[in-house]
Amino acid sequence: MTSTPRWPTVFFDLDGTLADTIPLIVASYQHAFRTVLGEEVDDARARAWIGRPLLEALLEESPEHGHALDVAYREWNLANTAALIRRYDGVPELLEALTAAGVRVAVVTSKREQTARLALEGVGIDHLVRVVAGLEDTERHKPAPDPLLHGAAALGVDPATCAYVGDATVDLQAARAAGMAAVAVTWGAGERDALAAEEPDALVDDVTALGALLLGRAGS
Repeated sequence: MTSTPRWPTVFFDLDGTLADTIPLIVASYQHAFRTVLGEEVDDARARAWIGRPLLEALLEESPEHGHALDVAYREWNLANTAALIRRYDGVPELLEALTAAGVRVAVVTSKREQTARLALEGVGIDHLVRVVAGLEDTERHKPAPDPLLHGAAALGVDPATCAYVGDATVDLQAARAAGMAAVAVTWGAGERDALAAEEPDALVDDVTALGALLLGRAGS
């Protein structure tokens, strides 16, 4: 059976989409608030910040201590990346199938490029996808369209022919603003109801379903 990929270019969010960094991120936030402010942060509160630029979220929470929180977070996150990051089953095979089908695949993330590359290496997919937009590449970040538009320009593609796959509402909002198809996945940080409320072009619950959608297979 032959199939035609639905979009010739697919951009992916990283955290909670391509790599299971959610426990690492939550624990990093909790460590930072505990050591700098002596404050305990529950999982739900920490998960709500995922998808946003780190320093922006921290300064919003604590303008006075945001920079100190940022330093504490990054130091602990880097020291514990290898121990806490996990691979999502099926993601490497999906990226390989997309590449074999002629689809351009790349990452647009709110992480700094160096940190993003470490995460990709940590789950063994750095050779399958490259970072085309990291935190330092644009002044505005998701939900603004700027990172996605930067990624499209880097690949020399029309945003209207692209899809963006992410696990957070800001991912879907950025995709819409950039004129890209918005694809939501439910295995990351976002709540399914909140993702559905954004009315994405597709909402998928597992990697197999995502592959069927992106590769244009029957039943997707």
